[in-house]
Amino acid sequence: MEKAYYARFMTNLGEMYIASSNRGVCKLKLEGEATKDFFDWLGMHFEEIKEDVEKNQEAIGQIVAYARGNLREFDVKLHCIGTPFQKKVWQALCSVPYGQVASYKDIAIKVGTPKGFRAVGMANNRNNIPIIVPCHRIIGHDGGLVGYGGGLDMKVKLLQLEGIGINGGKVATR
Repeated sequence: MEKAYYARFMTNLGEMYIASSNRGVCKLKLEGEATKDFFDWLGMHFEEIKEDVEKNQEAIGQIVAYARGNLREFDVKLHCIGTPFQKKVWQALCSVPYGQVASYKDIAIKVGTPKGFRAVGMANNRNNIPIIVPCHRIIGHDGGLVGYGGGLDMKVKLLQLEGIGINGGKVATR
């Protein structure tokens, strides 16, 4: 029986919820996302859900440090739950360095489906571990911010935190 352990915590980016299994972090809910959706997702994937701050302390500490601008690279185990294609895309997202961006097309090429930028967009949308799996660094081919599960305001905050300029809804320098 697989269990998930969750915790609620505050950062300067707002209130967040995190969940981990014994394999690693599996879900992160950003400020502005529905708490009900977080628990519904956990209920679909785990037989038991238990509050446990201690099990999530290392990841929480890293997210808090990132939000303060004191961490550039995460070092926590991940338990990515998705299709093989989604996992391939999420792995590619993790290769986009702090302070840099890539387009959906760039990621599609990287995962071997050059015309699959829409499929990459859908996989990006299904990323359950935002920030740690940095889907906020993925933008449109024209530099546009496009969508973000945590809302475009959060995407702008995250990109600006990493030193990326935004002008008129687009990345200013690429």
